[in-house]
Amino acid sequence: MQFQTPLIAATLIRRYKRFLTDITLPDGVEVTAHCANPGAMTGLMDQGARIWVEQNHDPKRKLKFSWKLIELANTHWACLDTALPNKLVAEALREGKIPELRGYSNVRPEVKYGENSRIDFLLQEPSRPDTYVEVKAVTLQRAPGLAEFPDSVTKRGTKHLYELIEMTRQGHRAVMLYVVHRTDCGKLAIATDIDPDYAKAFAAAHRAGVEMICYGTNISTISVTLANGLPVTPIE
Repeated sequence: MQFQTPLIAATLIRRYKRFLTDITLPDGVEVTAHCANPGAMTGLMDQGARIWVEQNHDPKRKLKFSWKLIELANTHWACLDTALPNKLVAEALREGKIPELRGYSNVRPEVKYGENSRIDFLLQEPSRPDTYVEVKAVTLQRAPGLAEFPDSVTKRGTKHLYELIEMTRQGHRAVMLYVVHRTDCGKLAIATDIDPDYAKAFAAAHRAGVEMICYGTNISTISVTLANGLPVTPIE
């Protein structure tokens, strides 16, 4: 998925109120940018960090810049936009780049299911069970090479896991797809200390037959694409 307009380098001043970020542009002007990430963003908000923002020219939008990327150590990157993983997965599904999810002629996004929820993708093929795919963006890293989810308590995420369990009970296929939005991780684990309820739901979902898969990403100032699959550490 390519960015709509060329990204602009900037310097991070601070992130606050979840969705607001003060930045300094290359010409020294300080502006407020949109931060499309409601999570804790642990380790990704250091003052003075070099970040990359996308400018928009929509007169209806109050904020004219959106924070997309942050540069990490050793030439690595992280993408902060939690709306991008669904776009990446949609693109990858169309192009058959997710081996576990190939062979479906009908791919429907945002389908109502469960209790007032919408599944990210419903995959359908006449000769196969319906497949419910939930997508989560992952940006937390506390140990070298290890991505963790979640980075804060997520009641919504826990609810989604139990709804996936119900889909398996109804005879459908259910998949939890984690997209690691940073390039310096080689595997995924659940942050049990951050959200024990989510960890409990994850373990229950795994026992119930919900498939846990994870993919990394290729990130640059031009585009973000799905990369190779990564192992997911089970909870015993």
